[in-house]
Amino acid sequence: MGKTFVITGSTRGIGSGIAANLLARGHSVVVSGRSLTSVTGAVEKLTGAATAGGGRVQGIACDVTQRDQLQRLWQEAVRAFGRVDVWVNNAGVANRRQRVGELRESDVRAVVTTDLLGMMHGTQIALSGMLAQGAGTIYNMEGFGSSGMTTPGMSLYGASKFALTYFNKCLISETRHTAVRICYLSPGIVVTDLLKEDMASASGEDWERTQRVYNILADRVETVTPYLADGIARDQKHGARVAWLTSSKAAGRFISSIFRKRVLLTDIDRPH
Repeated sequence: MGKTFVITGSTRGIGSGIAANLLARGHSVVVSGRSLTSVTGAVEKLTGAATAGGGRVQGIACDVTQRDQLQRLWQEAVRAFGRVDVWVNNAGVANRRQRVGELRESDVRAVVTTDLLGMMHGTQIALSGMLAQGAGTIYNMEGFGSSGMTTPGMSLYGASKFALTYFNKCLISETRHTAVRICYLSPGIVVTDLLKEDMASASGEDWERTQRVYNILADRVETVTPYLADGIARDQKHGARVAWLTSSKAAGRFISSIFRKRVLLTDIDRPH
């Protein structure tokens, strides 16, 4: 029997890829994005996967920086499919690489309200709804900074992801005696618009170092998302991490890079 998934920020990139794979496996998926235009376009693209796999897709516009819109997203998903089995907080933005003293107020506000507050509010709303319906699973999306790794220029985005890890750890402890499971979703380094924007904002030695690392560790959306979709469709344990780029896999990539060169970022021009 198929499950019902809600994925925030799923009109493109990783979210859209996960949605397509879930639909192809016969699940029901609610995709969302900030604008009705982007949502409508995403639903049109995903209809083929839904038809072929027997899944059902619904699109709902939702700006995750607005708590009332997240509440509406839950309500509309329940209205469409009866319940929400899995909620994925995927929506996120990233600022251009800048030192702390160079960050604009608008950069700080955008990352904090989307990546951190949007995730927190989405989690609260999904948790409340799942406790009321008796069960469910919430996935929060990890990213650079989740492990505590630091790099100059990534303080803002990295801080939001490090905070997510702490938030999730506390939430896992708080919900351990409930039927709601809290989990992590870790896609690794994926060639998306966010990654391309990050590359475009790097320069000089930063650009060369980043390109080398990404060409070793990064993967394309179509490579990663089937694995992620399979992972979140399974009944995972409370506190589980569905991770594509594990430490052992990353180590293997670096070793194999000595003998075999991978080039994924050929469509990104070096900034002048």
